[in-house]
Amino acid sequence: MTKKEESAMKRALKLEAEKARVEQMCEYEKEYGVYSYICGIDEAGRGPLAGPVVAGAVILPKDCRILYINDSKKLSEKRRNELFDIIKEEAVTYGIGIIDAARIDEINILQATYEAMRSAINNLNPSPDILLNDAVTIPKVDIKQVPIIKGDAKSISIAAASVLAKVTRDRIMEEYDKKYPEYG
Repeated sequence: MTKKEESAMKRALKLEAEKARVEQMCEYEKEYGVYSYICGIDEAGRGPLAGPVVAGAVILPKDCRILYINDSKKLSEKRRNELFDIIKEEAVTYGIGIIDAARIDEINILQATYEAMRSAINNLNPSPDILLNDAVTIPKVDIKQVPIIKGDAKSISIAAASVLAKVTRDRIMEEYDKKYPEYG
């Protein structure tokens, strides 16, 4: 076998492994497949000292398989930005909720996170039938919810929401950096 053939075989094996990994990330979507519109929800910005908390909500088509998708924290910035555009293009619908620092200070980070999530859900059309949430149950939401611990690494829908939230927040923070460069 030539080096070129060996290299092609390695790439093919890696691609098959990636397809299998992504298929495994669809287990929750398959389990709740009786629902027409399954929505993944996640947030970014609960830990940082500055900036908003941003929630993403995404409904993907049932047969959607986005290669290399994962928990946004496990992806490079370049990969997140590539996936951001793919997710927006592939999604049945998506919503973003943003709660600024003043509101966070007013109601606390957890309540602000819930508010951002409700806002993201309200931006969806069509509305979801079920929510797959990254580890939380969102108060004041009348849609069936399934909290999944480490859901952003286990569900393609939650991973997609994770990427939308993280990239949106990163872009907001980049704009803040231009406006307030002394903060770094």
